[in-house]
Amino acid sequence: MDQIVQQYAGQPGLIGGSDLTAQRNRVLRNTYWLLALSMVPTVLGAWLGVEMGMAKAMGSGMGLIVFMVGAFGFMFAIEKTKDSAAGVPVLLGFTFFMGLMLARLVGSVLGLKNGGSLIMMAFAGTGAIFFGMASLSTIIKRDLGSMGKFLFIGMIMLLVAGIANLFIQSSALMITLSVLAIGIFSAFILHDLKRVQNGEETNYITATLGVYLSLYNVFSNLLALLGIFGGERD
Repeated sequence: MDQIVQQYAGQPGLIGGSDLTAQRNRVLRNTYWLLALSMVPTVLGAWLGVEMGMAKAMGSGMGLIVFMVGAFGFMFAIEKTKDSAAGVPVLLGFTFFMGLMLARLVGSVLGLKNGGSLIMMAFAGTGAIFFGMASLSTIIKRDLGSMGKFLFIGMIMLLVAGIANLFIQSSALMITLSVLAIGIFSAFILHDLKRVQNGEETNYITATLGVYLSLYNVFSNLLALLGIFGGERD
């Protein structure tokens, strides 16, 4: 019986297929709206972080500790509240925190002669990648479930290599990791949006969190690369 339901569930008019399609569209729509809303506290957090001089207050080691503790703490809270009314405020609080953590990079880029234009270029590039992946997710018909396993392994390897580079301090490795991160997290956007469209992810708060983290990583790594290769110093 379960196989019959799965076979016909996606067909309008058969065993609630239209209801499933409506649910998927609603989750996707809410994900897009919440994702757009999450940009507001992120920008606010980054601005406050720069104004408060967080780039000078925290070194790379302390910044990593604060980031890891805060990020995993918020993600744990989001997981616990994703099905309640508190889920959205907790997620927006997380995006504000992520904005604060972005202040170190933003502050260093703003110190460049063309820092403002580089930030706008990174923002435009991130937007282009998002819209490209979102469009691609509607075109691709095949299931991308197996893709997630390889992306997760790649993400873990990036994290380990990034932590190691805090001690190695290799510019070449940092550039390589930034390029790989942009590719991996761009693919994550495609994967996560496809999961929503396929009905595999039914919670828009969880869906927003996944896509937001990917966009955050694409933007930060793209901005870092633009600062390295396109920065104009006085």
